[in-house]
Amino acid sequence: MTKEIISTEKAPQAIGTYSQAVKVNNMIWVSGQVGIDKDFSIGKGIEEQSRMAFQNLKGVIEAAGGSLADIVELVTYHISMKEMRQFSKVKAEFIPSNYPAWTAVGVKELVLKGLLVEIRATAIINA
Repeated sequence: MTKEIISTEKAPQAIGTYSQAVKVNNMIWVSGQVGIDKDFSIGKGIEEQSRMAFQNLKGVIEAAGGSLADIVELVTYHISMKEMRQFSKVKAEFIPSNYPAWTAVGVKELVLKGLLVEIRATAIINA
């Protein structure tokens, strides 16, 4: 088994000492993606940030040779659990069927002030 570090310009670059994703064989572990663009501008509101985070997640998974359909586990971190309906609506735009396992966690804050949601995923290509 070899560990491959995934780095792509399809998502904001890592802002610390971590990889956007790590791939071993057909498994991909994606670091938390947030609602920022490549210039690190934070989206306005939960729906825009959720779309941006899913677009970033999609870019990283595709760079590793997978797709959103390959996600087997999704973990999301939310500043407000009251916004789950809006988040779930956006999630359904990106993952409309064949749902992965999903854990939603309420947290006090995320890495950058103003962020509302973070999405982490594990994918298995052609599972």
